[in-house]
Amino acid sequence: MTAPIRVLVCDDQALIRTGFATIIGAQPDLEVVGECGNGREAVDLAGRLRPDVVVMDVRMPVLDGIAATRLLAGSGVTHPVRVLVVTTFNLDEYVYQALRAGASGFLLKDAPPAQLLHGIRTVAGGAALLAPEVTRQLVGRFAARIRPAEGTPDDTGLTPRELEVLRLIADGLSNSEIAARLVISQETVKTYVSRILTKLDLRDRVQVVVYAYRTGLVT
Repeated sequence: MTAPIRVLVCDDQALIRTGFATIIGAQPDLEVVGECGNGREAVDLAGRLRPDVVVMDVRMPVLDGIAATRLLAGSGVTHPVRVLVVTTFNLDEYVYQALRAGASGFLLKDAPPAQLLHGIRTVAGGAALLAPEVTRQLVGRFAARIRPAEGTPDDTGLTPRELEVLRLIADGLSNSEIAARLVISQETVKTYVSRILTKLDLRDRVQVVVYAYRTGLVT
């Protein structure tokens, strides 16, 4: 049998934390390996327990969820942990900061339990949990902040076709939409996405979006 997905739950509100743990723990393929109430505890526990996914709140004492996410999954982390940010706040500064910090997904606390469980499984499986329509709103609000002054890199190592796919990902298109736009199969799109991630040393589609805007590959 496949080992259950190990989950660490971090939220400073005990009622919410317990509720999440109860929902997650009731699933045969998920296991709650720890609970904590601030980001510092999350970083310490993650180092000891090595969870597959950390369900992370944003606003917490001692160390907030953004800073904790950066320490767990940010650039340069040797053994990054997948972080699913769950917060009360919708598309605002928190979302932008969480994705820049290395989060693999984003959910609202009022989402149905089924979405939380789906989010954990999605992130644990190596995919990003950010719907294309959310991507469009996100880059629409924060593209100016994401782009740095240095502009487009001289050599990304990507082929013209891969650059085309990258730009469509950054525009918020799903694999099926990219396939339709380029008149290719979804399997071919998946192959291009995989190559892009490998060549740019990125973890998932969320990081592709941020990379594209930070480097000026899309405007």
